[in-house]
Amino acid sequence: MKPKVIVFFLISILVLAACGQKTLSEPITLHNQDQKEVTFPLEKPTVFFFITSYT
Repeated sequence: MKPKVIVFFLISILVLAACGQKTLSEPITLHNQDQKEVTFPLEKPTVFFFITSYT
């Protein structure tokens, strides 16, 4: 049973990856902790991290 689930999962990921866009059409804009907008450029590869804390 488990090999069938793993194969189905891998095929699903392959199909979802094939349906996505290769490039973004507009920049990604997020809000930082000070509620200021931060825009990520599209020209260069960018790595960003989400760190959340619940208090």
